Amino acid sequence: MKILQVITSLHTGGAEKLIVDIAPLLRSHGHEVEVALLNGDDTPFKGMLQKQGITIHDLSIGGSVYSISHVFKLCKFFSSFDIIHTHNFTPQYFAAFARFLSRGKAKCVTTEHNTHNRRRDIAIFKPIDHIVYKQYESIICISEKAEDNLKQYLKRKKNIRTICNGIALSHFKESVGLDKKSAFGLSDDDFILIQVAGFREQKDQDCVIRALTHLPQHVHAVFLGDGVRRATCEALAHELAVFDRCHFLGVRTEVAQLLKGADIAVNSSHWEGLPLSTVEGMAAGLPVIASDVDGLKQLVDGAGLLFDVSNERQLAQLVSRLMEDNQLYTETSAKCLERAQDYDINTMVEAYEAEYKRVLHT
Repeated sequence: MKILQVITSLHTGGAEKLIVDIAPLLRSHGHEVEVALLNGDDTPFKGMLQKQGITIHDLSIGGSVYSISHVFKLCKFFSSFDIIHTHNFTPQYFAAFARFLSRGKAKCVTTEHNTHNRRRDIAIFKPIDHIVYKQYESIICISEKAEDNLKQYLKRKKNIRTICNGIALSHFKESVGLDKKSAFGLSDDDFILIQVAGFREQKDQDCVIRALTHLPQHVHAVFLGDGVRRATCEALAHELAVFDRCHFLGVRTEVAQLLKGADIAVNSSHWEGLPLSTVEGMAAGLPVIASDVDGLKQLVDGAGLLFDVSNERQLAQLVSRLMEDNQLYTETSAKCLERAQDYDINTMVEAYEAEYKRVLHT
């Protein structure tokens, strides 16, 4: 099969990391795999794919991802690929319009990466969404809750199915953790919370920063990622006088090693699908604390610990419990590590292949 993965960019994010992981794996299974970016800015993720020889099509460099010109640029791919697989809102819409205009042979697949999006709360989008989704032979949801919510929203069940996201478990198992001094410039006595996420409203790093005001001075928060709200979060850390305990490391590629140098993985999102960063924290052997929202709840419940969304006091209380109770810390770590085994990227890629083949023969 000749497969094109289409995504907004390869800046930090779960969907972006998914592309970086699955494109080489699909190619190793004998498929031709290329990637199209609405914004082709150079990023660490993009560099990782280029080093592995994956062809990348930049539809623009630094321009607006919402430019309607991308629709016409995508049209040409429909005659040369078997499968066009889109990720995130703008590629999903633009590829659907391009398919309608091009009438090409390619079959269309899209992945729904969240259990909810704000578009669904805006009435004008609903009829447009119905038209867009009809252009796809398959809609892949990354969790059962995401599937349930989408079926309820669209009032249909046809061609909507779940394929859970996965990670390279062996990479996290075999990686050697960095010590706290070399990784974060801290001592072994410091206690480190780590969050891997882009700085956008969904992720609510603010909650973690506020939680530090209720925790001892030796507790630090490390943030991996970048985005439009980073400066806002840095300003909040200054305002609350905890900036010296917040470490904004930007986009990093050695995530597994950094995770293993931390003590607790935190996900404070307002909403989620199936966050790979949380699975990665589990696979690194860390206890996970996450907000009690759809997507996270189904992943974490029964393994890690949950707190009410944006409730920094409750988050701080859970951190304190894990710090003070060694048995709870050890048991939670073990349960999280066991839960991570359910999310192997090889299982996910095999399911994608099967779905592509099904779509091509319908």
